[in-house]
Amino acid sequence: MLKVQEIREIIKLVDQSSINEFNYESNGTSVSLKKANGDSGEQVTNKTIDRIEQQPEISKEETVKVTEEKQPDKVADPQQESNVDYDYEIVSPMVGTLYIAPTPESDAYVSKGSKVENDTVVCIVEAMKLFNEIEAEVSGEIVEIMAEDGELVEYGQSLFRVKKH
Repeated sequence: MLKVQEIREIIKLVDQSSINEFNYESNGTSVSLKKANGDSGEQVTNKTIDRIEQQPEISKEETVKVTEEKQPDKVADPQQESNVDYDYEIVSPMVGTLYIAPTPESDAYVSKGSKVENDTVVCIVEAMKLFNEIEAEVSGEIVEIMAEDGELVEYGQSLFRVKKH
């Protein structure tokens, strides 16, 4: 049986990939995801996910089918872009919850203006009850923090911008 969190992870992974259709069957459980390429199709909304979350597990008899409409690419407005000078972005290596401090009572690992080295821990990303320390992987200074504490982050999402030494 699939749990809601597993279904959410599958939806996010398919959404981020170039895959247009995904089918999964195991022990009588079937999950089918398909991206719509035209004007027709349903869009996955928070209501859809909330409806799925009301069921703790998807039983053998149930089939989940999610069809989503691809949104048109947004044209970037040059005036809205950040004027922060940076050389490197630290990105999330996985989908999970971002924590900028080791405990809620502790100070943040880094803040704007912090100096970091290759092995400096900058945050934690929690994925499936595992707390993964994220290292800077570059020497420099944090010039911008792109995500907030407790925020759900996606694979490849920018977390910090660094000006290299």
